[in-house]
Amino acid sequence: MSFLSSASPKLPPWKILLVDDEPDIHDITKLTLTRFRLDGRGLTFLHAYSGQEAKEVLSREKDIALVFLDVVMEREDSGLEVARWMRQDLDNQFTRIVLRTGQPGQAPEERVIVNYDINDYKEKTELDRTKLFTTTFAALRAYRDIMKVEEARQQQMHYREGLERVIAASAHIFQQRNLKDFANGLLQQVVALLRLEHSMLLRLRGATAITGEGDYEVLAQIGEETLLTPELIDQLHAAESNRISKLEGDTYVGYFPNNSGKASLLVLKGVEEISELDAKLLEIFCSGVAIAFDNILLNQEITDTQAELILRLGDVVESRSNEAGNHVRRMAEVCHLLATAAGLPEDETAVLKHAAPMHDIGKIATPDAVLLKPGKLDPAEWEIMKQHPTVGLSILDGSQRPILKAAAVIAHQHHEKYDGSGYPQGLKGEDIHLYARIVAVADVFDALMHKRVYKDAWPAERVVSYLREVAGHHLDPQYVELLIDNIDEALAINERFPD
Repeated sequence: MSFLSSASPKLPPWKILLVDDEPDIHDITKLTLTRFRLDGRGLTFLHAYSGQEAKEVLSREKDIALVFLDVVMEREDSGLEVARWMRQDLDNQFTRIVLRTGQPGQAPEERVIVNYDINDYKEKTELDRTKLFTTTFAALRAYRDIMKVEEARQQQMHYREGLERVIAASAHIFQQRNLKDFANGLLQQVVALLRLEHSMLLRLRGATAITGEGDYEVLAQIGEETLLTPELIDQLHAAESNRISKLEGDTYVGYFPNNSGKASLLVLKGVEEISELDAKLLEIFCSGVAIAFDNILLNQEITDTQAELILRLGDVVESRSNEAGNHVRRMAEVCHLLATAAGLPEDETAVLKHAAPMHDIGKIATPDAVLLKPGKLDPAEWEIMKQHPTVGLSILDGSQRPILKAAAVIAHQHHEKYDGSGYPQGLKGEDIHLYARIVAVADVFDALMHKRVYKDAWPAERVVSYLREVAGHHLDPQYVELLIDNIDEALAINERFPD
C-alpha cells in the first residue's frame, strides 16, 4: 500500500553565508563561484559584514550549508566569537565553517581548528579560483553527507515514535468490543496518525447471491463533509472489483478483505501526499487491525443472528398466546431505554435488549386450554400457568452465551414481585435480578397500553397513575420512576411498533 507522490521535488540551491567586512571579498567570492554545481544544485549567497550581522543571519536562516568567515572585523576575534557562538549557543553542529583571514598571525591554524570546531582554515591570499572551488566543493559535500546521516537518524527516531503511536493506537481500539466503538476508534487513530480531518470506514452489506445487496454500510465517519459522492462511489467500486487500495486525487481508498465476506473500505480525505514513513506506519497499523476487525465483524454477525433468532422465537410464543406480534419488540426497546437511563454499561443494555423477547418462552409448553382461555383461570389452571417461568429456565439454562444466560434469568424471574409476593421463588427487592425487574416494568407498561382479549388499551395518564400505585409492591420503584421520567420516549416506541 503506497500513496507516495511520483514527482521528485526540485531541490533548492545550497545556501552560503559570506561574513567579511570587505565588500570586495563578497563580490569576488560570488563571481568566482557563479557556475558552481553540486548534485545539480547551484549556490545562493547570504551576506553579513560584521560578527553581529552574521549572528542575526544565522539565527534567521536554518539551512545554511557553509559559512566563509573572516576573523578580524569589528574586533580582532569577531570571527572566532561567531564560530564559538554557532557551535555552543546556537547549537549548530552541521553548518560547515571555513575561516578566512588576511592576518594569519591573529589566529594560528592548529589552535583555531581544535578549539573552535572549524572545518577549514585558509589565508585569503591562497584562495585563488581553483582553491576556492575545491574548498567549497569539499565543504558542501561534507555537509550533504552529514545531513543524510542526520535525516536517517531523525527518520529512525520518527519511525520509532510512530511505531509507539501505532502500538498505543492498536491497544486502544482492541479494547473496543462492539463494531461501532471499534470502527470509531479505528478512524480516530488513523486520522491522528496521518493528521487528517475527514475519513470514513465502510463495509459492503454482504453482496451475496442470497441478499442481492451490493451497497455500502457506513460504520463510522469523522468530519461533517458528505464523503459518499458519485465520484467516491466509483472509486469504491474500483477498489472492490480490483481488490486493491488506491490513491486518486486527494482521496485514498483502502481495501481490506475479510473472512466474513464483507470487505471493509477505509476512505481518507485530504491525502494529497503522505511520506513513505507514514505509509509504512499506516500499513503496519491496518494489517494488525484487519485481524481484530475481522473477528469483531464475525462476532457481530453471530450476535445479530442470535438476537434475530431470539426475537423470532419470541414472536412465535406471543402469536401462540394471541398477543400482538410487536409486543416483544416494544418490550426490548423499552428495556433498553430503562437500562440506558439507569446508567448501565452499553454492553449490558445490549444484552438486556436482545434477551428480553425470551421472557415468556416457557409458555411454549402451556396447554392451549389454559393459554388461550378468554376468561379468568380457575386455581388449577392458574397453577399450570405459573409453571411457565420454571419451564423457560429449563429451556434456556446451561448456556454460556451472555444473551442466553440473561434470557434464562429473565424468563425465570420476570413474574417475581418487588414485595416478595410473586412467583415462582417469592424473591424480594434486589434479590430479583435487575434485568428481571426492568423487564417486569416494561411488560406491565406494554400490557396496559395495548388491547388484549380481556381488556381495552388504557390511556397513558391512567397507566402512569397505576404504575405509581404498584411501585414498591409489584414493581421496582426506581425503574417505574425512570419510565415515567422518559414516558415520551416510551410512547414514541409504541408508535414505531404498533399492533
